[in-house]
This record gives sequence, C-alpha cells and structure tokens, in this order.
Amino acid sequence: MNTKEIRYRSMKKLLVLIILILSCTTVFAQNNAQPEMADMMRSSGKIYVVIATIGIIFIGLAIYLFSIDRRLKKIEKGN
Repeated sequence: MNTKEIRYRSMKKLLVLIILILSCTTVFAQNNAQPEMADMMRSSGKIYVVIATIGIIFIGLAIYLFSIDRRLKKIEKGN
C-alpha cells in the first residue's frame, strides 16, 4: 500500500469514530419523556398506515435491488 491509501483509510476510520461518538452523545442528551406523537398516532390508528408505508418502501427497494443484481449477473455472464 502506498501512503495515500494508508492516509485515506486512517481518515475514514477517524471519521467513522467521530460519527459514532457524536451519535452516542445525542442519545444521552434526550430526556426520558414519553413520546406523545407515537401515543397519539397509535390511539388514532394512523401508526399502522405509517408502518405499512415503510414496509411497502422497503419491499420496493428489495425488489429493485434484486432485479439490478439479476441484470448484472446476465451482463457478467455475457463477458
């Protein structure tokens, strides 16, 4: 490895470490109050709409990624 690659990897590790440390501090900064919005959405039944929407988005992304994978396999076999 040359010095650029070593420097790039060390900077990447440092950046990931900083992000992890900052994400931990934001978790500790939150208070212990109950989430009012979630309770309100659960009582009105809208939380199920949100969960269904997120599920549909994830299923769509999975289908899209699998179709791209199949196309790439066909292209790689052709070469």
